[in-house]
Amino acid sequence: MIQFPKLLLASKSPRRHQIFREAGLHFEVVNIDAEEDFPDYLVREQVCEFLASHKASHFTETLTNQILVTADTIVCLGNRVINKPGHKDEAVEMLTSLSGKTHEVFTGVCMRNGERQQVFHERSEVEFYPLSRKEIDYYIEEYKPFDKAGAYGVQDWMGYMGVKRINGCFYNVMGFPMARFYRELQGFLLP
Repeated sequence: MIQFPKLLLASKSPRRHQIFREAGLHFEVVNIDAEEDFPDYLVREQVCEFLASHKASHFTETLTNQILVTADTIVCLGNRVINKPGHKDEAVEMLTSLSGKTHEVFTGVCMRNGERQQVFHERSEVEFYPLSRKEIDYYIEEYKPFDKAGAYGVQDWMGYMGVKRINGCFYNVMGFPMARFYRELQGFLLP
């Protein structure tokens, strides 16, 4: 494996931590508090790139031989951005709207060191089987997907029972496009 400078992963997502660990990357988790609001004129991939950059801009420490990594994952049904649900009724509405349809998952990633910053995004398509209200209620009650974009986790029950097909990177849907990141990071480090 290629040796990288120390990676600082600014994410509270246990799924991103898991992906980084399982990819064998050495990293340290850092906390950044940044609002996840975005301007109304942004659409689809622009939203996740904006949010990833916005998070990076809230890191105030000096980066010396370190690379800060921030990310944001959104779900889009057409041009509608579906973020994390605030409560059960919102989660029900989100999953009902995704039922039996194909939607897109975008993850924006920002890499920053002491000299420069690079932002990219990855896109995956996810098709759901039709979901009954009983299945949606069960899922929300048992898995409480309130910290997940689109109100579901592809790595849990919904991925096993509700996802019909994925076109693109599975790990992007889970929250971080590791294979693409690995390649982008190599390019980022070139002089």
